[in-house]
Amino acid sequence: MEKKILLAACILGFLAIIFGAFGAHALKKVLTPEQLISFETGVKYQMYHALFLLFIGMTQIITLKEKAVLFYLVLVGVLFFSGSIYILTTSTITGIKSKIIGPITPIGGLFLILSWGYLFYAILMKK
Repeated sequence: MEKKILLAACILGFLAIIFGAFGAHALKKVLTPEQLISFETGVKYQMYHALFLLFIGMTQIITLKEKAVLFYLVLVGVLFFSGSIYILTTSTITGIKSKIIGPITPIGGLFLILSWGYLFYAILMKK
């Protein structure tokens, strides 16, 4: 499980850098400043949680079961939160209908909040 978490952290970080560069260069010409700010928010939260997963994968303070719960909370959270932001902000150039996707963003945010809350709880319960 730890290897899986660390590999996911690397992929999320890798993609966050690519998306950040894409947003700063290619999308700068076609998106509004507000859309770019939103896109950057998705990139930042993706990177924050890539680093979070690196910590989770390397720490010994929590159990493998707790790591697995955190892994899935973060993965779903990043996919829903950052992924929906990417789709929403680029919908004008991709043509993807984004009305259905809008409500997914706060659900992803909730998963990310739950991951931090669960980590707090898991550490608090240690003797």
